[in-house]
Amino acid sequence: MSKYWFRQKRFGYGATPATWQGWALTVAGVVLVFGIVTFGPAIRDNGLRALWITLGLAVVIVPFCVIAHAKTEGGWRWRLGNDD
Repeated sequence: MSKYWFRQKRFGYGATPATWQGWALTVAGVVLVFGIVTFGPAIRDNGLRALWITLGLAVVIVPFCVIAHAKTEGGWRWRLGNDD
């Protein structure tokens, strides 16, 4: 049985970190996103720069969401606070 790093949100959609591993993954993701946006490639063409930043963000955000979804007990779904 795998240990879950995230717990279901009581209201809304998604999950929130519940263990140090979940917090470490979240902090690493935020730092990487900040680094990509702040220190992105020095390209003069704004369209090409936007493309590279978008691809860089996708490389960070997609795996983060896949891991967080897999490590959330009960999965992600919309919740109204009165479930179980």
